[in-house]
Amino acid sequence: MALQITESNYQELVKSGKPVVIDFWAPWCGPCKMVSPIIDELAAEYEGKVTIGKCDVDENPDVATEYGIRNIPTVLFFKDGRQVDKQVGAVPKPTYVQKIEALL
Repeated sequence: MALQITESNYQELVKSGKPVVIDFWAPWCGPCKMVSPIIDELAAEYEGKVTIGKCDVDENPDVATEYGIRNIPTVLFFKDGRQVDKQVGAVPKPTYVQKIEALL
């Protein structure tokens, strides 16, 4: 299961030095519901190697604003504390896998 990313924990996670993937989503978003199970699968598959979490943009608007999230779902990829990639919109699991593998 993916971590819950909030305004209180996101900076610590991103700056941890470990690769981080954050899915920005909202409960009312149809495409987000398609991406959600993929993100949970990836969190289990990459446990211990990559921190993978979800950030509800309605509950954490400051995080979404800081990263310029305008469309959801948007998945951001961080390495060494910096954003290195971004995926906007729902895509198949292999697309996420390819981007995660590039972080390792």
